[in-house]
Amino acid sequence: MKNTVILAGHVGSNPETRMTQNGAAITTLSVATTRSFKDGEGKRQSETEWHRIICFNGTGKQVAEHVTKGALVMVTGRLHYTRWTDKNGQIRYGCEIIAEQVDFLARARDKAADQPAGSAELPLEDGSEEAPAPTARRRAK
Repeated sequence: MKNTVILAGHVGSNPETRMTQNGAAITTLSVATTRSFKDGEGKRQSETEWHRIICFNGTGKQVAEHVTKGALVMVTGRLHYTRWTDKNGQIRYGCEIIAEQVDFLARARDKAADQPAGSAELPLEDGSEEAPAPTARRRAK
């Protein structure tokens, strides 16, 4: 059995990174996905859902460095459920996605409106700065 999630959506706010006591980087971001459908009356509707994404170490560092609010990303990872007790003693549950891979599909419009995804501002996997073809995607390591 496999626990795999693949999402493509827009980043809702700039990623936030914190360091653990052991020195590991943890970066969190929110990604919005929207689905369109017809309701019972045949009217076109849309529904947006927000997903909490957790990135560790190298992936987290790459996301923090290259991703900004509004960017289009594709996240591949796994679902992780959490349970905690709030300050009122209520048991709460949450779901987050632990990212194993983040592909940068397009930058936020206000940062680089005319640049294709994976352009020269993102280093290539081999470390060079040469701009790839417009359809290229950069993967966080």
